[in-house]
Amino acid sequence: MLSAPSDTRTAPSTPSSVKIVISGGFGVGKTTFIGAISEIEPLATEAAMTEVGADIDDPGRRADKTQTTVALDFGRITLDRSLVLYLFGTPGQDRFVFLWDDLVDGALGAVIVVDTSRIDDCYPVLDYFEEKGAPFVVVVNRFDGEARFDLREVREALELEDGIPLLDCDARDRESVKDVLVALLEQVLFHRIAV
Repeated sequence: MLSAPSDTRTAPSTPSSVKIVISGGFGVGKTTFIGAISEIEPLATEAAMTEVGADIDDPGRRADKTQTTVALDFGRITLDRSLVLYLFGTPGQDRFVFLWDDLVDGALGAVIVVDTSRIDDCYPVLDYFEEKGAPFVVVVNRFDGEARFDLREVREALELEDGIPLLDCDARDRESVKDVLVALLEQVLFHRIAV
């Protein structure tokens, strides 16, 4: 009696997914950061900035800013058939902080984006991720025409521990963003080994 040939092919497996959070104060470049590397058009829940909200959502020296994220940003990077990175950007306004816990839940780690012209905006963000115990890296987004500070000065101003990576980044540049994500993955591995 003949038996049916065995099927040696394996069923395609579902890729593993990893969540990374991109956070920072209002107008630091989170949406731009995600857009520079996402393989899909970033999904951004944005609304037009209005004169009514001007006192609440102060764009600072970025008077040309016309849109603001009101819930989250979302992007995707497929590394290979087995691994997909999902990027979630937190809203930068204080009134949307209640969304952060849900966005951070299950995240591998975070990138905290800093604008040195608005350094005070990043202290609550740093406090939040330090309290969560999540691995993170801090990046200084280099805006055109802005004063450039040495990273040692920025580290001192932020009171960052030596073990927390601090990098320069151009949120518009794919390679620069990729370098930041690699640094975050290295920090995650270091954090996992140390625990």
